[in-house]
Order: sequence, then C-alpha cells, then structure tokens
Amino acid sequence: MEAALRTVYFKLTGKEHDPIEFTAVRGHDAGIREAAIDINGTVVNVAIASGMKSASVLLDEIREGKSKYQFIEIMGCPGGCINGGGQSYVRPCFLPNESDDILDTYKEKRAKALYSEDERQVIRQSHNNPQIIELYEKFLGEPNSHKAHELLHTSYAAKERFPG
Repeated sequence: MEAALRTVYFKLTGKEHDPIEFTAVRGHDAGIREAAIDINGTVVNVAIASGMKSASVLLDEIREGKSKYQFIEIMGCPGGCINGGGQSYVRPCFLPNESDDILDTYKEKRAKALYSEDERQVIRQSHNNPQIIELYEKFLGEPNSHKAHELLHTSYAAKERFPG
C-alpha cells in the first residue's frame, strides 16, 4: 500500500510526497489497521487487513455499503508477507546467535530489514522506476490501457467443487 500511495500522491499533486514514507500504513500486527492520508486537502481513508478473518470483516462492510475506505489492502498471511509461508522457519535451535526472545521479535526484525532495504534504494517510487516506465512506453501504453488491464488485472470466478 505504501508504494501505491507514493504514486497516487504524485499523480494527484504532481509532486513527490515528502517525507516519502507513509508510516501510518506500516506494521505487521494481525487484524485491521486504518489510516487517513491527506492529499491536497482530500482525505483518503485506507485499511490494511491482515489474514482472511480480518479481510472478511472489511468485505462484509463493502457488501453492506458501510465501508468508508477508498483503498484496502488485504494480506493473506496474518502479519503480511513477513510472516508468510515463503519465509524461513524461526526456531531458536536454528538461530544460536539470536537473542532468547527471537520467537517474539522475528516479525519486527524482518520488517525492520525490509524498511531498511527500502530506505537504501535510489528509486523508491513505482512511477519513477525506469523498467516500469519502459514497459508502459514500449508495450502497455499507459496505466489502465486495455492491454495493461488485460495483462495485469485478475478476475475470479466460482468453480465447481470436486465431488467427494
């Protein structure tokens, strides 16, 4: 969400957000986080759901017409990707040089490493990435073009359940 907000801010204002971080949307806690981002006097309400149980709450609000959010990010894994199935297991016996509280702090340490990596990057906005710019110029046309929508958007349909 933070990366998308950087580009949204630029597209709506013509300026880069300063500071570049949207710390209000950061975190890895389970549940639902909310933030209100002011972009040129327009408040954009955002929500981040961590895990499917939390996502269900936000989706019910949308179905009922009660959602106040303009932008929602749903993270399938509780705590987001830093706690996802693709991450290495955290067990004290695998990490003999770590502190005794590693089981309580590994998500914070992973998040800190990701934000530190982001801070060291020269290009930190999607709309300034030369590879993305070239992709649109040479192949996709412009954001939301027919080709971009066809190739970059996903749609879902109910499937029949297997018998048994």
